[in-house]
Amino acid sequence: MNDGVNGVALAVFIIFFLAVTVMGFLASRWRKAENEHSLDEWGLGGRSFGTWVTWFLLGGDLYTAYTFVAVPAAIYAAGAAGFFAVPYTILVYPLIFTFLPRLWSVSHKHGYVTTSDFVRGRFGSKGLSLAVAVTGILATMPYIALQLVGIQAVLDVMGVGGGENTNWFVKDLPLLIAFGVLAAYTYSSGLRAPALIAFVKDTLIYIVIAVAIIYIPIKLGGFDDVFGAASEKYTAAKAGGLVPLEAGQWTYATLALGSALALFMYPHSITATLSSRSREVIRRNTTILPLYSLMLGLLALLGFMAIAAGVKVTNPQLAIPQLFEDMFPDWFAGVAFAAIGIGALVPAAIMSIAAANLFTRNIYKDFIKPDATPAQETKVSKLVSLLVKVGALVFVLTMDKTVAINFQLLGGIWILQTFPALVGGLFTRWFHRWALLAGWAVGMIYGTVAAYGVASPTQKHFGGSAKEIPGIGEIGYIGLTAFVLNVVVTVVLTFALKAANVPDGVDETSPEDYTADAGDPGVQVELPPATAGTAH
Repeated sequence: MNDGVNGVALAVFIIFFLAVTVMGFLASRWRKAENEHSLDEWGLGGRSFGTWVTWFLLGGDLYTAYTFVAVPAAIYAAGAAGFFAVPYTILVYPLIFTFLPRLWSVSHKHGYVTTSDFVRGRFGSKGLSLAVAVTGILATMPYIALQLVGIQAVLDVMGVGGGENTNWFVKDLPLLIAFGVLAAYTYSSGLRAPALIAFVKDTLIYIVIAVAIIYIPIKLGGFDDVFGAASEKYTAAKAGGLVPLEAGQWTYATLALGSALALFMYPHSITATLSSRSREVIRRNTTILPLYSLMLGLLALLGFMAIAAGVKVTNPQLAIPQLFEDMFPDWFAGVAFAAIGIGALVPAAIMSIAAANLFTRNIYKDFIKPDATPAQETKVSKLVSLLVKVGALVFVLTMDKTVAINFQLLGGIWILQTFPALVGGLFTRWFHRWALLAGWAVGMIYGTVAAYGVASPTQKHFGGSAKEIPGIGEIGYIGLTAFVLNVVVTVVLTFALKAANVPDGVDETSPEDYTADAGDPGVQVELPPATAGTAH
């Protein structure tokens, strides 16, 4: 790393950061809301986004700064096992094609803003809705923290903030400024801000990857040399390298499958989905989003390039920023750092909005103030979005970064346990609400306890997300094992509760709601009179 500040790279980074900051504040005038005191407008962009805006928005919140940093970092540190992210993003798109349009339709018809809204309406259970909401908020918090970790990694490589002995305030001041700007324009513009900035973010990322995948291998002697250097390193370390070890293949497969099932359970994924203006927009997006998987595959190769370039870092998360610093001219390194930094701002904004919507609709309105007006809901959501960001910032500034990473892994285990209630509920009303709640509890408890017992060379607890699968003896993804237990408990208890004639909740949806589109006669968002005029 540089001992001093890379002035040219920092100047380019600041220019792009200022540009997206201006865009963030101006976004409130883009597709200006008819009634800005509505959660539909602030939290879902008026449900008005078309195919391309939705595509950039979904890509913006799924392919984050942490993805840019962590996926190739996993390749750099562990070899081909880190490629699990590529097949799971391929698996996820046929999966979401089957259920996202149904979720959009029923949410549009009934004015649902969150997944918990749907669960409450489908199963008539505030308790189950609360469980889904709390899980979503818990899983999102460390995810936001990791976006700030991505910004911090870039700032460290540029030499901003001083060395390890620098006063903590001076060292973290750039991150505090970035956080403050993010919080301000998210509060002001809501989902419109990350939707607009996502265009810049994805364009920069595609440019950086296109240049990196051509320019860096040429400087290193070609892909033969790149793969050769990586293979030598892994062979010497007996780490499997270019092909996962046989002992790790169950881990690889279960992690890919479990991650695919979990990805669109995250609140920010659903927030971006529900912001689109029609069912057909969602269907089209599930067919073109795989373009991001191509990008992800190319991105992963940067891990091999970092090895071939002789990058030496104690924290693998710094490997790719350091690769850019070493290989690119200073001005283009600044462009690459800006891509990572903006790649953190977009998803962090969407995640904080999604978590705030969950709190407002499914905790504040359901349990604290049932008669809250749309304006009060919007105000609470704005304030909570700030609190969520503050919590994530405190997490980053006070805890070891590896702790944040492992809590994000735990977040994936947790969020997967909402799958039976959400996706199952979209296709059948057979599951009993109390069975779903019991299954969720079993999955959450098993997943948390199992993850707590995983040690690593640096941590005694929460050292990873894989453990021996009971009854099989292979090492697999804890989240998928917990999910199977969740489903088994749900099915068995549903049979038992129905046999005992235990009353189930009232379903406020009807079969035709799941295929309705915005243009269908009689289909409109069911909102209070004060906001009905804002529905699109």
